[in-house]
Amino acid sequence: MGNSITDIPGILVGHYTDAENKTGCTVILCPPDGAVGGVDVRGPAPATRETDLLRPGHLVERVNAVLLTGGSAFGLDAAAGVMRFLEEKNIGYDTGVARVPIVPAAAIFDLAVGSAKARPNADAGYRACVAATSGAVAEGRVGAGTGASVGHLFGPKFASPGGLGAASQSIGKGVIVGALVVVNAFGDVVDPRTGEILAGTRKPVVGGWLDSASAIKSGLVVAIYESPLRACTHTTIGVVATNAALTKEEANLVAMMAHDGFARAIRPAHTLYDGDALFVLSAGKKQGDVSAIGHTAAEVVAEAIVRAVK
Repeated sequence: MGNSITDIPGILVGHYTDAENKTGCTVILCPPDGAVGGVDVRGPAPATRETDLLRPGHLVERVNAVLLTGGSAFGLDAAAGVMRFLEEKNIGYDTGVARVPIVPAAAIFDLAVGSAKARPNADAGYRACVAATSGAVAEGRVGAGTGASVGHLFGPKFASPGGLGAASQSIGKGVIVGALVVVNAFGDVVDPRTGEILAGTRKPVVGGWLDSASAIKSGLVVAIYESPLRACTHTTIGVVATNAALTKEEANLVAMMAHDGFARAIRPAHTLYDGDALFVLSAGKKQGDVSAIGHTAAEVVAEAIVRAVK
């Protein structure tokens, strides 16, 4: 076990990193026959693609890749490159006249960190696919986490670096649950066990951590965090994968449970200006308890968030 989402057989991860402009994208490739997908979008300000088809009651059940990207909604263009890569390999939903790759995606807002004119495009998405491997996932400020930051209460100047983290657990009977999370949160990242702030809003002048949750509850900074600039600068996005067999309905339930990991490691989580979204991929045939998988998903999501800033 490498403590990564790539511990799930058939799951590959690749990054495209633009270090100069502080943006990038990350692709999670599924096995050739795809994976049953689910999603839960909790943040009120998401930038997403192809999320409706992952919900119960829609025709397509299996997805071929998930893209996590910087560049806000502009960065969703990178999914076209992922589709091109998969089409070249004849992978996708068979319509009879063409195979259409199914590539859900979500983006973070990183335009205020690097160049606002540099965003991942189709070429970036394609290059991330070419780089994808089953090996250990590079973490920190790479791929979609390159321009991520956390603790946005006073804007980018007093925020801390975010990033990308991964984690996994084995829960018996050969079932593995892994997560990959891009942390670009409005709130602070905390140690779930102790509540210690690991990254977040820094105090002006005196330094140290502000404690964003307490500041919001005090009512002293409401006018600041409700300004128009703050309304578009956050979002934590990620993917949970398992080698357990899940139905589409079960995958959506696991996505819902996995969001508990956000609340454990980010305070406050799911604010008005976050676009938090989690995808779930069932890429195996192991038999496992759905509740246990969902509970474990929350744990590995929280661990991945901590690893992203560490």
